[in-house]
Amino acid sequence: MINYPNGGGGPSSFSKDSSTANAFSFSKRGMSLEQEINDSNDHYLHKGIAVIHKKPTPIQIVNVDYPKRSRAVIKEAYFRQASTTDYNGVYNGYYVDFEAKETRNKTSFPLKNFHQHQITHFENCLSQKGICFVIIKFTSLNRYFSYPASRLIKHWRNQEDSRKSIKLNEIIDYGIEFYPGFRPTLPYLETINNLIQRIEYDK
Repeated sequence: MINYPNGGGGPSSFSKDSSTANAFSFSKRGMSLEQEINDSNDHYLHKGIAVIHKKPTPIQIVNVDYPKRSRAVIKEAYFRQASTTDYNGVYNGYYVDFEAKETRNKTSFPLKNFHQHQITHFENCLSQKGICFVIIKFTSLNRYFSYPASRLIKHWRNQEDSRKSIKLNEIIDYGIEFYPGFRPTLPYLETINNLIQRIEYDK
């Protein structure tokens, strides 16, 4: 048992190519979003394109069982601190920091999937010119988007006075849709290039 701590612009220029969208390997179907991203990061690292890793979360082990002399089983553990975001690293000289989220909703993405400490972390990274975003997977629709952290922060701040979710249409308008492939499984670095262009344009 692991005990969790209390946690609590413009349209994309990418166009969908049916042959690219259908090129997704059948062997990859059924993978979680985390597995898809980890597989892609391994590809990027192997090819010398980027160094991006999932952040480890320190845990405090309090109960271990030894059913066999050569194997230990963790029975109870606690996270020492609330995690920030899922992934960070370096790409083409830029610091990259992002969260990965999945939802079965078909029309919106609930803000309850985030916590204040993650929003604060995004704010701190953006203040240092980091490239920050969320990869959102609508599992029922099999659609993937990179959504700028700056837009997420605005919705988070306004949720008490407005919606507690982000509409799919909003994500389509201000996010960047991308499509599964073969190698890498998720070519999300293409969306980072787009985000960098937006930052350079706004300077």
